[in-house]
Amino acid sequence: MNQLYISLSRVRRASLHLLGVAGLVLALPALAQYRSYPLPPPGNDVVGQLLQYPAQQEDTLLDIARRFSLGQDEIIQANPQVDKWLPGKGTPVLLSTQFILPRGARQGIILNVPEMRLYYFPPASKGLGQQVITYPVSIGRMDWNTPIGMTRVVRKDKDPAWYPPASIKKEHAEKGDILPDVVPAGPDNPLGQHAMRLGFSSYLIHGTNNPWGIGMRVTHGCVRMYPEDVAQLFGWVDVGTPVEILNDPVKIGWLGDALYLEVHEPLEESNASPERLYEMAMQAVLGAVAQRPARISWARVREIVAQQNGVPTPISLDNRQTPSGTVQMTPESARLN
Repeated sequence: MNQLYISLSRVRRASLHLLGVAGLVLALPALAQYRSYPLPPPGNDVVGQLLQYPAQQEDTLLDIARRFSLGQDEIIQANPQVDKWLPGKGTPVLLSTQFILPRGARQGIILNVPEMRLYYFPPASKGLGQQVITYPVSIGRMDWNTPIGMTRVVRKDKDPAWYPPASIKKEHAEKGDILPDVVPAGPDNPLGQHAMRLGFSSYLIHGTNNPWGIGMRVTHGCVRMYPEDVAQLFGWVDVGTPVEILNDPVKIGWLGDALYLEVHEPLEESNASPERLYEMAMQAVLGAVAQRPARISWARVREIVAQQNGVPTPISLDNRQTPSGTVQMTPESARLN
């Protein structure tokens, strides 16, 4: 499959021209490729813009997801009525390329496990400007959880060998698949070509030789990325970079005077009922409006909690600034420069 690396600035300029909405102001990050966004000013937490792309005859949702640096579950949850394997030529596909930034200091790497998305805030020393770079990831299965907490990148390896731990060798052996003691670098290595070891013992951020599983709970606890994404991140991240791993199915944030809510499916093992998830959303909203009063549509909050589609949605009623809408794309606008 042809892997498209698309200029976001060109896509947005072309799309806006076609729509005749030249007055809409959008950020045009130089490193774009649907991964990089300028940091918003203080008091703002939302980056990016929702896009809508017409599927082509040969597309699956997985093809479109990789093309726009989205994960598999991410694009499926945003398009529940679209067939995963045969969306059909011309079918509008919502691209969830808008994000509420995760809580915490905007530095280093922050990974939100339920969201299955990693955020990198480069330091000034990298010369990348004030921006956030974000990637979809795969995380640990229910029985092989990705750990939550603070750690650091402690080592970087290009073309790493894989030494399967005893627990993974045992699991494979029970299925009749006998793993060797070491898998050398190469096309059969499940770590791909880039690996960053974390301070959590035996856990890594790494690439893959099976990119179609990105954005799912399929790993033994490691954080797995598209090969092109991890290669980019590997080149920027230094040993010692802080890494914070969160478990936040509910995210809240401001865009101008509009308060946005974003809800993801909680981890199965958290046993969060719909009512518990609504309570979490309510607490997040009340915390936000305690500092900046706003009238809230609680019916909309309940709807967002029920959908759990990961799409940031405005929930305040008296916005003095109109929330940004969805930009319609054409196949022609999603071509290389």
